[in-house]
Amino acid sequence: MLVLQLYLLFGLVLHKVIWEMLRRGSPEKPIEGASPKLFFIKAVKIAILLGLVVQIWFPDMPPIVAEPFWLRIIGVALFTLGLATAVAARLQLGDNWANIETGQVLRRQAVVESGIYGFVRHPIYTGDIFLLLGLELALNSWFVCGVLLLAPVVMMQAMKEEEMLVDALPGYERYCRRSKRFIPFVF
Repeated sequence: MLVLQLYLLFGLVLHKVIWEMLRRGSPEKPIEGASPKLFFIKAVKIAILLGLVVQIWFPDMPPIVAEPFWLRIIGVALFTLGLATAVAARLQLGDNWANIETGQVLRRQAVVESGIYGFVRHPIYTGDIFLLLGLELALNSWFVCGVLLLAPVVMMQAMKEEEMLVDALPGYERYCRRSKRFIPFVF
């Protein structure tokens, strides 16, 4: 069990470190006088991350099944797929990545249609949802239901971003017509 816990912890830390390193290397300047809403969103994200780190050390609370071997295998597979998808997508975006909390399209931003973005418009969201689903399944936790409740919130955020990008980026509407939102060839 310790190996599983360390693997999940390593994945969460790796995800956060990559995001921070790439964000710091971005030429995007922080917004002066950021609104209380931005601080609230960041605080919630930090609280969730800390909660996940603590939860890793208390698996099976509350347990889904008594014998979670296969559930853990499925969870680790989803976690790994989600981590790989989110990180690959973030790396492919490069300088086109904008912090979602700002709700702004950057002047240098362009439509990215290659790599994983050739199939789906929001692979980072897809990867993060898979990562969280996998984490909760690997931990044999009913908190997986909380992740399922988070999915509609992520969908609304993606739709809001798409409205902004259609208005701001030439070619984004065409890109939307030929790609799926979250799951290649399906949705």
